[in-house]
Amino acid sequence: MVSRTIAIMLALATSTPLAAAPPQPPRFFVSGTGTLAIENVHTKERITIHYRHPDNTYDPAALDRLALLFRSRGDGAVHDPVLRLVEVLSHVRDVAGTDHLVLFSGYRSPDYNQTLKGSAKASMHTEGLAADIGLAKPSKLSLETLWHRVRALDCCGAGFYGRDAFMHLDVGRPRFWEKTTSRVGENLAGGNARLFARTEYDRYAPGERVVVSVHSLTLPPVRIAREAKLGATPVRLDGDGDCLELTTTGATLELPAAPATPERARLTLTTCEPRAERTPATIETNPVAVGD
Repeated sequence: MVSRTIAIMLALATSTPLAAAPPQPPRFFVSGTGTLAIENVHTKERITIHYRHPDNTYDPAALDRLALLFRSRGDGAVHDPVLRLVEVLSHVRDVAGTDHLVLFSGYRSPDYNQTLKGSAKASMHTEGLAADIGLAKPSKLSLETLWHRVRALDCCGAGFYGRDAFMHLDVGRPRFWEKTTSRVGENLAGGNARLFARTEYDRYAPGERVVVSVHSLTLPPVRIAREAKLGATPVRLDGDGDCLELTTTGATLELPAAPATPERARLTLTTCEPRAERTPATIETNPVAVGD
């Protein structure tokens, strides 16, 4: 009896263990290491945060520390970190091979932004979507080479300011410029001309709720049709009536349950008539994968 018990225990000990569930991929196509080291050039505050857990969920306490470092220089206003920007910054630091990034400008409150000579009226900084960064020495790449690497990602806006030793980086539409070609004084976003949308994440499970934010809204209100498309698949946004009214930039819409998509697809929103000034007829988000 004893020998049989021992044999059973040995068999259990040597049996093949149950396969562990595969780790979920990061929620963004352009993702960093889960760690970000950055120094505010004005306050000399420097932090290294582990903003993402091994299971690819985010650490609120770490993000709060980052929000404080990124606070508006003029009035101390704080904006919740945009996860997409955090991931891009971590990726950029890793690619550059630098010990830490140097932050020249993070969040700017709209009031403070208006006091700055040469800043865009609808600056991405006022929505927490942008950062002006430099590289701590030593780094594997020059700032100009890094700018070209970001351009190749086709994910972001990037401006190279070589003489000022910083690069503007934002998570708006992919576009690229240098200081002499920025056209910052032309109010290019006026009349909703640069209206764009971003989903909260890039990767979703089928049936998961999708939160969409609409940015660069400079002439409210903008009305968005509830009937939309994810790729070629018709979807319907949450809300009442045929159109949803947005009155502030950064306002959100929700798709209650994302349908599975065979490939990466963009969510296309339609603006309702009458459209003010340069408001586009349709707005596309970044590509998303549902069930990828």
